[in-house]
Amino acid sequence: MDFVSAQVNQTMNDPSVQPFDTTTLLKNAAAQAKQRAYKDFLIVDVDSHHYETELLPEILQFMEDPVIQHLGLSRGQIGRSGLIPQFVGSQDMAGRITRYPGRANEKTPGDQHREITLMHRWMDAMGVDMACMFPTPMLGLSTHPEIDVEVALARAYNRWLCEVVLAQDPRLVSMLYLPLNEPAEAFRMVEEFGSKPGVIGFMGTGNRNRPVHDNSYMKVYAALQERDLPLAFHAIYNWHDTSLAQLNRFISVHALGFTLCNMVHMTNWLMNGLPERFPKLKTVWIESGLAWIPFLMQRLDNEYMMRTSEAPLLKRKPSEYMREMYFSSQPMEMVNNQEALKVTFDMIKADTQLLYSSDYPHWDMDLPSTIYDLPFLNEQAKRNILGGNAQRLFKLNPVFSPAKLKAREIAAAAE
Repeated sequence: MDFVSAQVNQTMNDPSVQPFDTTTLLKNAAAQAKQRAYKDFLIVDVDSHHYETELLPEILQFMEDPVIQHLGLSRGQIGRSGLIPQFVGSQDMAGRITRYPGRANEKTPGDQHREITLMHRWMDAMGVDMACMFPTPMLGLSTHPEIDVEVALARAYNRWLCEVVLAQDPRLVSMLYLPLNEPAEAFRMVEEFGSKPGVIGFMGTGNRNRPVHDNSYMKVYAALQERDLPLAFHAIYNWHDTSLAQLNRFISVHALGFTLCNMVHMTNWLMNGLPERFPKLKTVWIESGLAWIPFLMQRLDNEYMMRTSEAPLLKRKPSEYMREMYFSSQPMEMVNNQEALKVTFDMIKADTQLLYSSDYPHWDMDLPSTIYDLPFLNEQAKRNILGGNAQRLFKLNPVFSPAKLKAREIAAAAE
């Protein structure tokens, strides 16, 4: 047993030791937030995650299919139930990300649901006021070979999230998972959950059986547009995908997989004229970073100008439609050339279209300072990206963290 594994096992077996407490793990992030002027900013994290893996028995109580429910309950955990395809662990970096195994050992009081408490702990430490909450292993549901399992588990999770979490806390919102492998069920999800408290849109992931322009999705897109609910494409990777199967390192799959799936979806979305067919449907592209966007703008514009007849529905260049879309910031490529990052921000109209995201608690997370510290942004652009753009897009009623509310009260009393 290596040193890290031994330490993890020893600590998790000792209930008196709590090194995995979220507040302790994020003490440097909290100090960083305190040093900056976050007290005056609404910070909305549009892409954060929790570990629904730990909650399978609870979530399965909301499942309609008794056979699939029994399958999950009989095995105890999502990762061992056959409900979600699993890879051998790579994201945890061989045990170096201690909050992954240790989170289940973290103590919480009984006055509110455990997930709400844990979400608040990291949000308060980082200075985040509101967070869009996504699952983690379940993002891989779209790769499941049994579509009925994807649909059943997605519905159970969405029901659980709406009733148990979102309805109880206005700081937490979500774009609910759509089982796009089954368009009729995706449409049913929009109809059933679209008006629930805390639901600010819907989300599909990167690998599915049909391209995004397939006619079977048009009813789903129309329903979203009618309700003014954004559609997000949350990137994932699939090492079994033929385009990635030649890669022999996770770092390679991570670098290309998260961008490739959204590049494919974006290209199909544009070249098949969906921005013209659904002009009021807002799209959000999540967890692909930013460096791919200028490349795709230039590449598609160049191709379009040479072969416009193959995209007859478009009335403008692809890049012009892309500048009206929304993008999440994480994982923002910040190495080597900040001038290139500035050009990227200019090309995507970041001051109105970019949305801050942390991707917490994943290993490549970004703190709000990732945006706040950029020297080429003025204060208004920082305010927009960190929260204002999300507030406008999702029509959020701002809910500030207790620390920020207290700071405001102190400031008002001093005036």
